[in-house]
Amino acid sequence: MEIGVLKDIVIIFALSTLVNFIFTRIKVPVIIGYLVTGVIAGPHLLKLISSPENVEVMAEIGVILLMFTIGLEFSLNHLLRIRRIVFFGGFLQLILTAFISMLLARLYHMEWTSALFVGFLTSLSSTAVVLKLLQERSELTTTYGRTIVGILIFQDIILIPMLLFTPMLGGASADVGSELLTLLLKTTGIIVFIYIGNRWLMPRLLHTIAMTHSQELFMMSILSICLAVAFMTHELGMSFAFGAFLAGLMISESEYSHNAFGNLTPFKDVFTSFFFVSIGMLLDLGFVIANPWLVIATVILVILIKTVIAGFTAFILGHTFFGTVVVGLSIAQVGEFSFILAGLGRTYDIITPYHFQLFLAVAITTMALSPLLINMSRPLATLILKLPLPQYLVDGLFPMQQFEIPEIKNHIVLIGKDSRAINLAAMIKKMELPFTSVVFDPDLARKQIEKGDKAVYGDAVNEPVLRKAYIHTAEMVIVSVGDLIKAMAIVEKVRTLNKHAYIIVRSKHVTDVEELVRLGANQVIPEEFETAIDFFERILGKYLIPRLDIEKSVARIREDNYGIFRDREKVDGYSLLKDIPDIEIAAVRVALNSPFAGKKISETAMRKTYGVTLVALKHGENIIPNPEPSTLISGNDIAYIFGKPEMIATIVNVLSEHQNT
Repeated sequence: MEIGVLKDIVIIFALSTLVNFIFTRIKVPVIIGYLVTGVIAGPHLLKLISSPENVEVMAEIGVILLMFTIGLEFSLNHLLRIRRIVFFGGFLQLILTAFISMLLARLYHMEWTSALFVGFLTSLSSTAVVLKLLQERSELTTTYGRTIVGILIFQDIILIPMLLFTPMLGGASADVGSELLTLLLKTTGIIVFIYIGNRWLMPRLLHTIAMTHSQELFMMSILSICLAVAFMTHELGMSFAFGAFLAGLMISESEYSHNAFGNLTPFKDVFTSFFFVSIGMLLDLGFVIANPWLVIATVILVILIKTVIAGFTAFILGHTFFGTVVVGLSIAQVGEFSFILAGLGRTYDIITPYHFQLFLAVAITTMALSPLLINMSRPLATLILKLPLPQYLVDGLFPMQQFEIPEIKNHIVLIGKDSRAINLAAMIKKMELPFTSVVFDPDLARKQIEKGDKAVYGDAVNEPVLRKAYIHTAEMVIVSVGDLIKAMAIVEKVRTLNKHAYIIVRSKHVTDVEELVRLGANQVIPEEFETAIDFFERILGKYLIPRLDIEKSVARIREDNYGIFRDREKVDGYSLLKDIPDIEIAAVRVALNSPFAGKKISETAMRKTYGVTLVALKHGENIIPNPEPSTLISGNDIAYIFGKPEMIATIVNVLSEHQNT
């Protein structure tokens, strides 16, 4: 490697680290940081990079690895299930965007061939940016996520015919019939090859390699498969990136696909950063400074066109207004493959250097705005839904049949949009507890309704959706949505509608707890911390630490990390335990062989011996508040204990002694 190349890599890493450190502190996505790094280090500003062509090679590797991991996540069976979205939705979005963009390009005094080419460029969206953002937000498997992915996949597939058609727009002689026949033969051959590889070749090959128990050999094999298939498709006149996607599809059905994905993720992230840096290096800031209003107007025009057409496509596919807005704003940018197409267009003089710089400015700006547009899509849709819109627009063309839930009281309302919520619903149902569900995904809602569950489809931030689930009469509300902003909005809305419900929220981080409690949550379960607690308990158990000592340690750890915010009862907005924060209340079923079973409360000496107070006792269906010392404790009674967490941990072992025998 030349010393100049190494110097360029060091400059890119150092500058992007500095830029992204600043951007992370102000909560700006790192993708924008990489684009800014390219602009700063590029030939049009500081000229820090001496070998831009080497950066472009590493950028190509980044796109290859990105498309490969995307292929790993989407199996052939999944693609067949969303074929209507891919081929109908993708075609409709692309043809409408290209046609309208072509008409508007004529306003820039462009020839019709150049205008059509601009339509091609505008119709493509950024698979790299959008899927990276959807992956981070865990939205790839949502209904609107599947539509976005389907449209993006079609755009990636249609790139090949566009590359074939571009020389014709440039006036190069070509035998169209022969080229189309060749393309058809290539496509057929690739489909057969991918099918054979997916069904027979890759599963056996990867199993054989995995049985060597060599992680290095497995890693090299995965990279070899990815690059070999990418190179093969390139030799057939297609892109490296499309070949990498096909390689991922071939491995996706294998039981080793998840291992491959995990191993490749660090490499993908590093090399993908070079791709965004290389794009930033192409932009001439002098052009932007000389034509600011032209760039701004064109950016707004492109975003509006793509949002409206993509939203219209989503609506035709049956999405609700909420999904329509999210899909529209999610693919409102110009894509990375447009840069490949634009470079070819310059080669054949289809677009002038002036229009090429305008394209770069617009494309980079729309890509940089993508995180903002995607983040604002759901709040914007929720805000617009407050307007008196026609019902067919709100529910979509194919509204899901909603069954009216009979009035219910003192029940559990489960609000969620992932597998955790679905599993929790199954557990609650098994215990025969009364509950309703608010489900964000219409497919999941439909499945639950078909199973006889009381499910409501919709966004839990909306009051009408919550009222359909009788949130105002619920005894307990479980919020398991993952996203902090969404959880905060839901908790605030639930607390407004129901002052007395006990609200339990799942969060990702311990730092989220205080804010959720402030908005009205009674108990917050930080996922990352509770996972660590679970590991800690298992480790101590393996070392044969007594169960009582484990529970005391865990109670102290929880108290040290999120203290009074772990479990807070609220009355009229004030904490019941404000002045005594290190206590809690627990309900414990008395075991038949517990030493307390058959004794009077006065005979147990709970307060003196264990430092806790029995505040209530449930015997059968009867609850005895503030029981007298002479009250008899029976097996299977439920005792409500008040005291410090470590003391409660001790008394629980005594009351439910059968668990330790």
